[in-house]
Amino acid sequence: MRPCRECGTSPDPDAASALTWVHERDADGREHWLCPACARRHVRDIEAKLPHEWWA
Repeated sequence: MRPCRECGTSPDPDAASALTWVHERDADGREHWLCPACARRHVRDIEAKLPHEWWA
């Protein structure tokens, strides 16, 4: 897992909380991760499939 795309937080891969991270793949095939807090903050953007550039 990589750091959160939004805030830069790094997950603890051995902790159960690592299961709550969101995995994304952009149109170019690059993988990105969101921590639980950033995923909650941007859930509407994610569900609307807005590009990351539009998130405010």
